[in-house]
Amino acid sequence: MVEPVGTVLLAAGRGTRFGASPKLLSVLDGRPLVRHAAEAAVAADLGPVVAVLGHAGAEMREALTGLPLILVENRDYAEGLSTSLRAGLAALPEAVPAAFVLLGDMPRVGPGLLVELAGAFRSAAVAPSAVVPTRDGRRGNPVLLNRRLLAAGLAGLTGDRGAGPLLAQRDDVLELPVDEAGVLIDVDTPEVLVRLSGDGVAGAG
Repeated sequence: MVEPVGTVLLAAGRGTRFGASPKLLSVLDGRPLVRHAAEAAVAADLGPVVAVLGHAGAEMREALTGLPLILVENRDYAEGLSTSLRAGLAALPEAVPAAFVLLGDMPRVGPGLLVELAGAFRSAAVAPSAVVPTRDGRRGNPVLLNRRLLAAGLAGLTGDRGAGPLLAQRDDVLELPVDEAGVLIDVDTPEVLVRLSGDGVAGAG
């Protein structure tokens, strides 16, 4: 039996660099940014998908309506990304050994990439602490975390950082070169959104 791989979709932050309006509700290709990421996770069909909400939570729920997600409210989202990551991981069943950390502002990450990363994790001779996609020699996102190996470290995360500092201390991270340019594309500013709107690249594939 193939073990499930969960997904924690981080959709709680303010996205202050983007401007006054909630970044993840900005529309790309006719859909809110956050829905692109959620639909990719659902389409990959690897395991349960948890969406962590915070800022503009009611609007985010509406943007995700109809998708089979576990919705978690993080009231401490203003204290940083780590609080959302911990809340999302805690909402996954304990039997799920690994989980993606999927950022809500990366609409060009498709389900095929998630399947590829999960396959690398499952087929590794020795289970890595994480699988990280690389493109042009750079590490990207989403990162697949081994919950069993990283449990203590993940539980101790604080501030506005994810698992990056934790993984930097380990030598058992599997880097996987991928073709998908979306692993390096996050929508931090309205200018990036405008560029993506005209790139002609499908949001999921």
